[in-house]
Amino acid sequence: MKRALFWLYVLAFYALCQLISWGYIFIKYVPERMGMIIGEGMIFLAIFIMAVIRLKNHLQRERNYQQQQQNFLLSVTHELKSPLASVKLYLQTILKRDLDREQQQVFLGNSLKDIERLDYLVENVLLATKLESRTFSFPKENFELSEIVHNVVDRLQKNACKSQQAIVANIQPGLMIHADKFAIINVVSNLVENAIKYSPPCAHINVILEQREEGIVLEVADFGEGISDVEKRLIFNKFYRVGSEATRKTKGTGLGLYIVKSVLQKHEAAIRVKDNTPNGSVFEVNFGNYAS
Repeated sequence: MKRALFWLYVLAFYALCQLISWGYIFIKYVPERMGMIIGEGMIFLAIFIMAVIRLKNHLQRERNYQQQQQNFLLSVTHELKSPLASVKLYLQTILKRDLDREQQQVFLGNSLKDIERLDYLVENVLLATKLESRTFSFPKENFELSEIVHNVVDRLQKNACKSQQAIVANIQPGLMIHADKFAIINVVSNLVENAIKYSPPCAHINVILEQREEGIVLEVADFGEGISDVEKRLIFNKFYRVGSEATRKTKGTGLGLYIVKSVLQKHEAAIRVKDNTPNGSVFEVNFGNYAS
């Protein structure tokens, strides 16, 4: 990419020199048309400069996108290797050592959590790939959203914190929608897992699902560091992750919120992020009144 930018600058400099040279020759031999030559030269120069700037910006965006893809591949590799190594260690310990039943149950339970984490990662990658296809459509059906949110919260509650309740849920029962069940489960899981990921250990996560005047609304609120106004406009981009790659400690691939936004758009639902009080972020999903 640096080489492409270098040759772009060389080409721009060469074209500018040619423009000045030919302009000088025309003016020298046809002085009575100097005004027209200068005017047309200025118009050409303005168009040329605009084209160079746009091409430079496009190359820069491509460079950033390639960097994000590289970060994504590194993240996926780490996300795959870490739980696989953990499961392998647990199973080897069970096979090589004479453990009592209680210890075996603990190790198997931890292995199951790592396998669920792998399954979640694979589901995200597969869904992100499907979303790239213009021909892909979601198979929609009627189902109870309240039950889906409850099941996701219950599953993540067990993995979030052992010492106390980490997820505080207020779920209105019996709320039905017409949507792709698998995709909506993925949306709810991504939002709640993100809230857990970017919160202090064992901090409370608030999950609210209720019927309002504007429709069925899902809120997921955390009390972490929050998201800056600049990053609020970027977090739904593919591969984008909050913070710096050099200092980031949280795991992830940068696909979660991209999937959330894309799935909700295809379901004619809206999502927005706002600041929580006293700190943290609130993700609010409005499924609208099309829910059945």
